[in-house]
Amino acid sequence: MSILKEVEQKLLVAFRGAEIPLTEVKLLRSNRPDLGDYQLNDAMKLAKVMHKNPHEIALTMVSVLEDSGYFSSVSIAGVGFINLTFKDEFLLSAMNRFFADPASSYDLVSKRKVFLDYGGANIAKTLHVGHLRPANIGESLKRLARHLGCDVISDVHFGDIGRQSGMVIYEIRERYPNLNYFSGKEEKEWDPLPITAKDLEEIYPVASTKAKENEKIMEEVRRITAELEALKAGYVALWDKIKQISIADIKSVYQRLHTDFDLWEGESDCYPYIPPMLERLQKEGYLVDSEGAKVIEVKEDTDIAPMPSLVVVKNDGATLYATRELATLDSRMKRFSPDEIWYVVDVRQELYFTQVFRAAYKTKIVPSSTKLLFLGFGTMNGSDGKPFKTRDGNAMSLKTLLDSVKEEIKTHMREEITGKERDDIAEKIMIAAVKYADILPNRTTDYIFEPSKFIDVDGKTGPYLLYATIRMKSLLAKAKKQSLSYQKMYEVEEEKEIILLLLQKAEVLTKAFELKELNIIAEYLYQLTSAYNRFYEKHYILREENQKRQESWLVLTKMVYDTNVELLTILGIEIPEKM
Repeated sequence: MSILKEVEQKLLVAFRGAEIPLTEVKLLRSNRPDLGDYQLNDAMKLAKVMHKNPHEIALTMVSVLEDSGYFSSVSIAGVGFINLTFKDEFLLSAMNRFFADPASSYDLVSKRKVFLDYGGANIAKTLHVGHLRPANIGESLKRLARHLGCDVISDVHFGDIGRQSGMVIYEIRERYPNLNYFSGKEEKEWDPLPITAKDLEEIYPVASTKAKENEKIMEEVRRITAELEALKAGYVALWDKIKQISIADIKSVYQRLHTDFDLWEGESDCYPYIPPMLERLQKEGYLVDSEGAKVIEVKEDTDIAPMPSLVVVKNDGATLYATRELATLDSRMKRFSPDEIWYVVDVRQELYFTQVFRAAYKTKIVPSSTKLLFLGFGTMNGSDGKPFKTRDGNAMSLKTLLDSVKEEIKTHMREEITGKERDDIAEKIMIAAVKYADILPNRTTDYIFEPSKFIDVDGKTGPYLLYATIRMKSLLAKAKKQSLSYQKMYEVEEEKEIILLLLQKAEVLTKAFELKELNIIAEYLYQLTSAYNRFYEKHYILREENQKRQESWLVLTKMVYDTNVELLTILGIEIPEKM
């Protein structure tokens, strides 16, 4: 438990003892530092409950706060706002405990099992810039949830079935008709596949264009897709080979982003669950006939906007994406029994997931005790405000984007950094730049991708955070080389801004987790780092002659450094040795 949470709980007990009927105490950072470090605004809320004047209630609360021993100043502003200033002795004690026991700097959330669905890569298609945000947001949410004590299972949930499979198989058959996948027989040994991941990047767009421009080809694509779903041996074997090539390539890009998954499953993995699920839904009356199709009615009496039925089986008997979505939920509930399932998906899919969630609860595929969360994200846009594209109007591959930013970073690096070291450092700076820029906006907000702005070491950027953190590490290394010992803090006067920010870390992590808003962590990292940098510029820490002051400053540096490493790790950002 964090130090600030302990204070809040002790104050709650004291307030109840004084017959102040609070259910919780929440110390809020003051927006007027000249009046106090924190504030309490509960007197106004309690006025209706206690049928008293808020100022009168505030006076009783002030008496409790003054007796608590935590505060050097307690005052009332306005009709009942209470301003609080912590005693220096408390802040010193808190920081020394923080330094000795890092676990006192954050709060674990209630133990829960979370299933996290993010990534959304499609087999046989290259990852494009649209896959950046779900990778960054999903991976950071996973790391944050685990950091705060949750049991998390993550799944990339490949799009590994559907029209694109028929298109790719069609194009490969056109180019290599003699491969034994197309013999129509069950072969003992299937031919090696003469294509690479680079070939796949070109094959799908070509096949897609052909099918869209020629209805006969599109009809053949539909037939191949249907035969693949009906488990035609040659097509299944070929698609498995394609999946191996594609997944290896996709994993290599995710690896660059420091993104990994516990499960690398796809839509097709739910197929064994579809027949029994549909049989039960039909038997129990959840499937309704609608123009030959089977649908689940998901409209509720409170709906103001139209809410379409969820189509589960088409009028030709074929299943849909929604069918596979429900079967995947069925699979996840039966295999893992999660308390919560989070979907990190483009915000434009909110209506669809509302339909799926309602259908899942209505049909009891998911019990009401399990929370289904849609975590929508906005788009990364170009300078024109539209989704980021290449000059020819196509979606840019994620590899191309990462490589272009990396090359731009290399042009700003010191010349004495060369060879593999230069490439490795540029890669880490690039990932920090791209990830931080991606996470800094509110999750649901669209943002403009501006590489020259994101790589600036003097702005609110990933490289700025890296540079400052490396400098802290260097200072601590020099202190060690000089045999300077630091075990505790002795003073707080000039360090107070940083100390109050360090105390705030627990609230930042908890709030980011509860709201699923990683920009809260990104903003806090910038505030803490900037506050430390201002302090660093004013003081020559290694040349300070007052030993206790120097020790205090080194302890403070170590705590800020450790906090930066901790939070950058949650965001999936690695710190190079130098820049």
